[in-house]
Amino acid sequence: MPIPAHQERAEPAVRGRRTGPGLPALLLGLPAALFALITWQVVTDGPLVELDEDVSRALVRPDRLSEVLADLGNVQVAVPVLAVVLGYVVLRTRGDGRRWLPVAAAALLMALVPALIVPLKELTDRPGTPAVSPGTGYYPSGHTATAAVAYGSATLLLLPRLATPLARRALAGICAALVLGASYGLVRRGYHWPLDVVASWCLCAVLLASLWLFLRGTPGTEEGPAGP
Repeated sequence: MPIPAHQERAEPAVRGRRTGPGLPALLLGLPAALFALITWQVVTDGPLVELDEDVSRALVRPDRLSEVLADLGNVQVAVPVLAVVLGYVVLRTRGDGRRWLPVAAAALLMALVPALIVPLKELTDRPGTPAVSPGTGYYPSGHTATAAVAYGSATLLLLPRLATPLARRALAGICAALVLGASYGLVRRGYHWPLDVVASWCLCAVLLASLWLFLRGTPGTEEGPAGP
């Protein structure tokens, strides 16, 4: 039976929203496995820790720029950026209760950061670099996680609302620059070992991938001409 022309035109858009069964497993499983590996090495003082300390000694050069970049991961800087984006999305979607779900999901994800990071810091009890005061609880990096989840969640909410691929690429680039800048500043200043930062990347990759998968099936995330 011939397929009507309007259905033929609509089919590619529907197909573009599908997610193969292997994609969620890859997005969630790979960074989770890497995070588990790094955590095991930190807890058991494995070979990666010795390499991590060597890399840190080579990279640590405290200066004003590294301190400014590290501040991008401060709660007082990153969370207000996400709050502004959440407010913008609320204003754009008011009147439709279902479209509050993306905002609620992003806010919940931000709240999960300290709930996950603090127990992990207590569990691993890793000391800091020689550049900071004596103490423990530096693994994983809370500043890196704050930056990644705040800027990443804001980006995921805004991407579908941008009209052109160029604008979406620019926003993704800004997000990456902010997270990488904060990460570099934390290591360069000596606030964290490199593995502290990499572990937070892995943990936040799981969180942001979960948010992205949730947003793909949630009303209110397809306002622009193309999805994320």
